[in-house]
Amino acid sequence: MAHEAPIVKVELRDRLGTRYARRLRNSGRLPATIYSKGTDPVSVSVDEKEVLVHLHAGNHIIELDSGDGSPATVLVKDLQFGYLGDNLIHVDFARVDMNQVVTINMTLEISGQPASASAAGAILEIPRPEIEIVCMVKDIPDSIKVDLSKVENIFTIGDLDLPAGVKASLDPERHIAHVTIVQEAVEEADGSAEGAEDAAPEVISGTPDTNEGDSE
Repeated sequence: MAHEAPIVKVELRDRLGTRYARRLRNSGRLPATIYSKGTDPVSVSVDEKEVLVHLHAGNHIIELDSGDGSPATVLVKDLQFGYLGDNLIHVDFARVDMNQVVTINMTLEISGQPASASAAGAILEIPRPEIEIVCMVKDIPDSIKVDLSKVENIFTIGDLDLPAGVKASLDPERHIAHVTIVQEAVEEADGSAEGAEDAAPEVISGTPDTNEGDSE
């Protein structure tokens, strides 16, 4: 990590349940749970605005300070949203140490577009705006940048410039972005009813990602 982990103050929660969680959120705090290997989960609350600032900044590692003089280094494990999906209602943290190897999803910072994407009938598709990476906690990057302005047609996981100690978990041939040319198949009218039907669009790409249909 290029920067130190932000410190967030936490308060212990002695009351659990939906009603008390709603009261916390109405007061500007979020219910949260800290998980540690070999010990019971700890229920806490954090300041909603403060946590959202760090999450929007892409922070995966946070120092939680309960006031006991020993902040806990945690990984943001899971975010739970309301039924409309537009408001954060709960955060799960997992306690880690800086040399622990973890697997996390990172959203890519994608900029630019290939010159070929401006051709007639060209469409720039980004099937993987985020990737799964494996690294030590201390090596989690602040961001992974992708510049498509110098790409011909296809940008794969193998084309990523990953920091030392960081590797992608998926096959390097998997596509992050590619340009697809959609051409209208023009057929000679043969006078038959079938020949008079509109031609279906044909999707043509230089090198298809044979793994795109795999589930992840």
